[in-house]
Amino acid sequence: MPVPFGEIGIVVALLIVCLVALLLVLIARREATAQREQATKDVAEIRSEARALLADAERRTARLAEREDELAAERRALKDREGELQGRSAELEALRERTASERAAAEQHARELLESAAGLTTDEARAELVRRTVEAATNEAEAQVRRAEAHARRTAEAKAKRIVATAVQRAAVATSAQSSITVLRLPSEEMKGRIIGKEGRNIRTFEALTGVNVLIDDTPDSVVLSCFDAERREIAQVALESLMADGRIHPQRIEAAYAEAVAGADERTLAAGHEAAERAGVNGLATELVRTMGRLRLRTSYGQNVLEHLVESALIAGAVAAEVGADVAATRRAAFLHDIGKALTAEKQGTHAQLGAELARQHGESPAVVNAIAAHHDEVPVETVEGVLVQAADAISAARPGARREELDQYVERMDKLEQLVTAHAGVRRALAMSAGREVRVVVEPSEVDDYALPQLAVAIAKHIEADLAYPGEIKVTVVREIRASATAG
Repeated sequence: MPVPFGEIGIVVALLIVCLVALLLVLIARREATAQREQATKDVAEIRSEARALLADAERRTARLAEREDELAAERRALKDREGELQGRSAELEALRERTASERAAAEQHARELLESAAGLTTDEARAELVRRTVEAATNEAEAQVRRAEAHARRTAEAKAKRIVATAVQRAAVATSAQSSITVLRLPSEEMKGRIIGKEGRNIRTFEALTGVNVLIDDTPDSVVLSCFDAERREIAQVALESLMADGRIHPQRIEAAYAEAVAGADERTLAAGHEAAERAGVNGLATELVRTMGRLRLRTSYGQNVLEHLVESALIAGAVAAEVGADVAATRRAAFLHDIGKALTAEKQGTHAQLGAELARQHGESPAVVNAIAAHHDEVPVETVEGVLVQAADAISAARPGARREELDQYVERMDKLEQLVTAHAGVRRALAMSAGREVRVVVEPSEVDDYALPQLAVAIAKHIEADLAYPGEIKVTVVREIRASATAG
């Protein structure tokens, strides 16, 4: 019976499916076998590596065990060494204690021997050693101080002399000492008759108005005005010069000339102040200060014109300030104003330094200038180097030859008083006043005053002179100690 075509197709399809499935199963088995073989290889490799690691761990364990044995042996050796060191330490400590006790005993024995030989206890010996050490150190320190002072004095004196000499040479001012007379040159001898007038009426009227003595016949071609009051003498000079210039001299004209001279006093004062400030190189002063300075043209100190002294001091101070590097303008200004208070001493209470400083402060002067004025006689402490230079310039101007004068009796009395004051000190054998009283040489007894006491004695004498003796300028005190030894060879 023939098979239909449709059924054959189905059978073929089923066969094909079965073949495909069989093929897939074969492929799966092949892959599974391959995977199993690969897994077997991997397991073998892992086992091999594990065995290698285990062998390495066993080797390391063995080495650690060996190291532990070595460490244990070293630990035992260290314990043995420690025990040995402890034993030696105990021996050293015992030896140290024994040595300390032996040394203490030896020191005690030596101290007893020294005390027995010297006759001093330990405390007394220590005190004596300290005293000698302190004395030696003190002597050495004083010697070094004296050497330093001597070196500083040599260099400082040389430099100071150069600076002062330079400043004084630059100033080159005329002698400023004044007397109580004024000499006027006459244009002719005939003028003497006019001044005297008929029966002396002109000269009598002039002397009565001015209060000044007129000396006609003492000197040729001149007339002398004599009066202790400088202001009267100046008014008389101005009036007489006006009369001689006019030529008409009679009582009415004398009265008119005198009135004009009196009326022009303030103008002359202001002009003198301006002229002095210009010569001193000081600018910008208040008008009242200039007027007060002008009044000093009629004041003198030990015969020295005060205004001329101030101009000279300003020039010297400025030159010294330039040499040492100080403020030249401030130094010159302070030196120019330092004695301005002398114009006020007759009107107000206080020293001229105090009055001058207060006046300068009121008119706007700087604190440095005010302090220099107040301190130029050491009434207050000096605060600036300019103040010190003002003191130096004041002393130089007052002490230079020709600046001031003294009467002979006053001079001799001052020298005697100076020598008596110095010889009153203990240990002084002789005192010699030298250089017109600017220096005093003091000779001491060597047995009463040693070398170390010389500086103290010089300072004490200087302070005594400052306290008890009035003098212009400075006085240098030099103390001399001389030892002589002699022997005769027979």
